[in-house]
Amino acid sequence: MIGRIGLLALAGVSALSLTTGAQAGAFGLREQSAEAQGQSFAGAASGSGGVSSMFWNPAVITMRPSWVSEQNLTYIGLHADIKPIAGATNPSYLPLGGSGDIGVDAVAPAGATSYQLNDRLWIGLQTGAPFGLVTNPRKVWAGETLGRSSRIFSLAFNPVIAYKVNDWLSVAAGPNIEYFRLTLRSAIPAIPALGVLPSNAPSTALKGDSWGVGFTAGATITPWSGTVLGVGYRSSVHHDIDGSLVLPVLPGSGPVKAKLNTPEKLSVGLTQAISPVMRINLGFEWDNWSRVGTIPVISQITGGVATILPLNFKDGYTYSIGAEYDWSPAFTVRAGFSYEESPVDTRNRSVRLPDNDRYGLSVGAGYRWSENLTLNAAYTHLFLNRSRVNGGPGFNYDNFGIAFAGLVDASADIVSVGFRYTFGAPPAPMPAPIVRKF
Repeated sequence: MIGRIGLLALAGVSALSLTTGAQAGAFGLREQSAEAQGQSFAGAASGSGGVSSMFWNPAVITMRPSWVSEQNLTYIGLHADIKPIAGATNPSYLPLGGSGDIGVDAVAPAGATSYQLNDRLWIGLQTGAPFGLVTNPRKVWAGETLGRSSRIFSLAFNPVIAYKVNDWLSVAAGPNIEYFRLTLRSAIPAIPALGVLPSNAPSTALKGDSWGVGFTAGATITPWSGTVLGVGYRSSVHHDIDGSLVLPVLPGSGPVKAKLNTPEKLSVGLTQAISPVMRINLGFEWDNWSRVGTIPVISQITGGVATILPLNFKDGYTYSIGAEYDWSPAFTVRAGFSYEESPVDTRNRSVRLPDNDRYGLSVGAGYRWSENLTLNAAYTHLFLNRSRVNGGPGFNYDNFGIAFAGLVDASADIVSVGFRYTFGAPPAPMPAPIVRKF
């Protein structure tokens, strides 16, 4: 048993080696399952993503007997361009032009493994990046005092235990151990007396990281054959971030600290078989981004506020529908559509995160290579509404009183591949107790 649990952990940790880029609302990441992505994550909480669905609802692992491991790798191609608006952008910065493509191609790994201990009890481990963001405009551009580059990186380890109460109800819970790191750079304002001009301004840098712990929990209900309802919850994780603030030329550099509470996530999924070879999935997600608010960054030298991060997000809501069809016993095709109400709007949109409501179209397929090995692949295109970003006096983001306004065009292409491997047969049912008469 110790050997199997060790391999379970290694299977998860091996997935955590690459940089990620955000592709859910705000700086959240949803790319945890190639199988679920093929349906735009519809029914992820009711098991449409296999064992990897435990990111949304850990109770789904009771739907897979034996010892199962899934590993997923997702390429995220984010494209976003910010063009300054004449008359609303500071005249000294307008000639510097637009951002160029601020999107940075990224790869997001994720893994999930479950092991059935007996006919009632399972253990599992999910690993991946629940949050991530990489944007990198041209170093010299009209909005450089609001943002030059942004990097948010996270890792999460989520061991769980699941219990099959009876034939129609399963429950699960476990701790969520999370690492969070950020690096934010922007240009200092022009100071001609010191030889600092918009075209040669050095960058400020805010860096920090933290470990935090939360939990996940969930349940699946199977009222009758062919129908599964799943509900899952990921708690907020509190981070006490320690880091540094570097302000070239300006006073105030030194160690800093900040407090961040990540948003809770509530996921609901419904899977309905409409024939022996076809299933319809529905999904809903609520992300409590409004809890993030404005984050003061405190100097550890003076105890005062060194700067602030006025995120002020709204809550995020995602709705999805998908279907999968077994073309043959070995080949399954999938498709899905999603609509997400972004936590970001004109009031809180920044050049670092020019997010907006988005529509997603997905296709995918699964191929059963052998009795033990299944391969999955998916493609998604995200359409983001055109939007406006503002900064300067009177707006949330006001660095040094330099006005900026721009129009944002953005989209994303996402390709995910993964595999599922099943080790051996499920354990035999527990023997009935021996009753002796004395």
